[in-house]
Amino acid sequence: GGTVGSGAVTVAVVQGNVPRLGLDFNAQRRAVLDNHVNATVRLAQDVAAGRVVQPQLVVWPENSSDIDPLRNADAAARISLAADTVRAPILVGAVLGGPRAGQVRNAGLLWRPGSGPDLEQTYVKRHPVPFAEYVPMRDIARMVSSQVDRVRSDFVAGDRPGVVSTGAVTVGDVICFEVAYDAVVRDTVTGGAQILAVQTNNATFDEAEARQQLAMVRLRAVEHGREALMASTVGVSGFVDASGRVSGATGFNTGAVVVAQMGTGAGLTVATRLAWWPEALGVV
Repeated sequence: GGTVGSGAVTVAVVQGNVPRLGLDFNAQRRAVLDNHVNATVRLAQDVAAGRVVQPQLVVWPENSSDIDPLRNADAAARISLAADTVRAPILVGAVLGGPRAGQVRNAGLLWRPGSGPDLEQTYVKRHPVPFAEYVPMRDIARMVSSQVDRVRSDFVAGDRPGVVSTGAVTVGDVICFEVAYDAVVRDTVTGGAQILAVQTNNATFDEAEARQQLAMVRLRAVEHGREALMASTVGVSGFVDASGRVSGATGFNTGAVVVAQMGTGAGLTVATRLAWWPEALGVV
């Protein structure tokens, strides 16, 4: 069965928080990115001072860089500063340009110190949310309500499981409420993930919704025998062991950095092996 093996990796989760009022759209995006950069630089200072263990991986949440760093040199420079200073790869939650005009991608982009973005180790969200991240049949939907055009760009779905190899560890990455999809999480484990990561942006949630999402992370950790983390812009972020126990949970609507040693998992649990078969048999 799936078990946490003898290996371990030190991981930092950065919860940069978001400004609430008084900024236009572009300034808001830049402030969120700066919050995550600055928190990571402070983490590096704590490591240098011996207050915190050197992380082997840093995880930022979904939407931590809504400015596409592959197309914006200033955003790229800021993320490189953070990665180079903390001396560890950062899994950045980034909004990237899409293949065509009017399209974007919601991605977990691995940014390495010294070399920058590793496009081979990038996960694009496979289940964007209809009418929130994209508008299906937009022309028809517009006949029902012009409000559909408030979704200005359509997020296009990725087509590969979120298996991200950092060198130190293989991460099973899912984005936001993809954690609720059995197959999306399972695909990362059968693809070799040793730990699970859920990158999320809870800025429009209340605290109860954020904690509900953390409960889903706990379920997945137990189901697949993998330690897991949740990285949120505003909270709740934290770590979950393979028996579902939460540690290092952050507060809500606040900035925080949490560092933990995570056991790396190996093998497949009975639940991972059986996949959807118990559900199918249960409805026969």
